[in-house]
Amino acid sequence: MLAFRIKTKGAMAQICQMPEPTPAENQVRVSIRACGLNFADLLMQKGSYQDTPGTPFTLGMEIAGVVAEVGNSVTHLKPGDRVAVFSGQGGLAESGVFDADRVIVIPDTMSFEDAAAIQIAYGTSHIALEHRARLQAGETLLVTGAAGGVGLTAIEIGKLMGATVIAQARGTDKLAVAQQAGADHLIDADENLRNRVRVLGGADVVYDAIGGDVFKAAFRATNPEGRLLPIGFAGGEVPQIPANHLLVKNLSVIGVYIGGYLKFKPEIVHNSFSTLFRWHSEGRIKPHISHILPLQDAAKGLELLRDRKSTGKIVIQINSPL
Repeated sequence: MLAFRIKTKGAMAQICQMPEPTPAENQVRVSIRACGLNFADLLMQKGSYQDTPGTPFTLGMEIAGVVAEVGNSVTHLKPGDRVAVFSGQGGLAESGVFDADRVIVIPDTMSFEDAAAIQIAYGTSHIALEHRARLQAGETLLVTGAAGGVGLTAIEIGKLMGATVIAQARGTDKLAVAQQAGADHLIDADENLRNRVRVLGGADVVYDAIGGDVFKAAFRATNPEGRLLPIGFAGGEVPQIPANHLLVKNLSVIGVYIGGYLKFKPEIVHNSFSTLFRWHSEGRIKPHISHILPLQDAAKGLELLRDRKSTGKIVIQINSPL
């Protein structure tokens, strides 16, 4: 089978041939039809992601496909089931084996592309806003990097939860995408974020995927008792948080890492995915996918992600046989 694989540490991933895997007794083999790309894939390629596997390994963190084979102890899945898997790795391939407890059946109304795009971006935003920040109806949510994969989902979910959403992104095209997702107020990345947010009444919850100076400006525009969610550091700088300001304004900075929950509270992720799949079936959410590319163009997809030339999600389509 074909796989987009990193063979040695520090090497770039390449398409290569490898044997088709066989599932262990508690695993399933999935014929992969779609895989969502994530910023973490770029970090894994550099070896700087917190959960980078040892080499060799196949990139691709979230997949959708059809169950082809089940291990002897697997009873809740069968060949032919349409499924999604938050795999963490192994998704950019024609086939993969995954622990059965990570495999979730998807609705018949959900395309493989949508299923591959929903898991990490929507799951992160849903867990961050509902479980961690406890966003309340009537509060103001500030989303930075709002046209990115997680940013757009935070806008959608924030609106579903009854918040007023301020979206920050770079350029009119990306701001237009954020507005289409439901943002109430738009701020260009070239504007003074702190001043604009304060004029709008300040932020009660900050959902920040950029870090650096953007986080610092958002921090200063947060209302007393506000909650800040550092989701990622696409700007390259991890911000240093002044604890004395937390004290004076009674602020909370709340860490969110969806992959961590799979290790100590997997039910949080499973319950979130169940809610998101239901919302999708009801037409309440719809992933924004700016690019669908074949497996042979996986490197191009990562390049688009790195250069911020995409909005929403990039999905790799894999037409693998059973």
